[in-house]
Amino acid sequence: MRYLKKCVGAIGMSIASMALLVSAGQADNPFITVASTTSTANSGLFDDILPKFTKKSGIDVRVVAVGTGQAIRLARKGDADVLFVHHRPSEEKFVTEGFGVKRYDVMVNDFVIVGPKEDPVGIKGGHDAAKALSIIAAKEAVFVSRGDDSGTNKRERSVWKEAGVDPVKDSGTWYRESGSGMGATLNTAAAMNGHTLADRGTWLSFKNRGPLVVLVEGDKRLMNPYGVILVNSKKHAHVKSAMGQKFIDWLVSSNGQAAIGAFKINGQVLFKPNAR
Repeated sequence: MRYLKKCVGAIGMSIASMALLVSAGQADNPFITVASTTSTANSGLFDDILPKFTKKSGIDVRVVAVGTGQAIRLARKGDADVLFVHHRPSEEKFVTEGFGVKRYDVMVNDFVIVGPKEDPVGIKGGHDAAKALSIIAAKEAVFVSRGDDSGTNKRERSVWKEAGVDPVKDSGTWYRESGSGMGATLNTAAAMNGHTLADRGTWLSFKNRGPLVVLVEGDKRLMNPYGVILVNSKKHAHVKSAMGQKFIDWLVSSNGQAAIGAFKINGQVLFKPNAR
């Protein structure tokens, strides 16, 4: 029995020692937290470029991928070191109010309006997003909105406004709000044979398209710039400013921009680098 107790004690000491070693290893493995959008994650961009940054810098990047509105709220609370989103007015407000240090241009892609390939409302091939939405509303064709305060949702709402339509009053009828990310919203639109507004990156990587095709694209209203911002340590002292800035510097450097520009799906570039 004494021997058994000694063995148990020794095993316990070994487990404790291993836990300490793991902790020490984790402590030696620096990381930053980036609050970002579902589009950067769902498209596969981060899976492609972040290992390149980590290899060069030794810094891991832990991404919290949510809608832009939620990402900004996380950053405002100090739950991230870097904010990487795609709604410029909200980004500029974040900086102006002192929560962010500086906004940097990183890349741009665009939004597309997708819908049934048979095009029951007759908008296919158009380049006027506001006109297309007004036709969808007039014909009460199914439109699935993310409805989640994301950058995509904010852009969709702005185009509805330009179309002179308030679709929210019809929520639950022809206008449906999924309250979900882009992938789930596309799934819902496909299941309902409806329309939605999607960022091109997620659309190109989306595998369950069903009856959906791109109907409207090329409108300047659908341009989709992304910005990156270091969270201000004057608001939150625990922010890892040096490592966060190193990540930003890499994103806007020639190496980071080349990595973004080299990311493709089926030969198509998803994001065009546009750092200045």
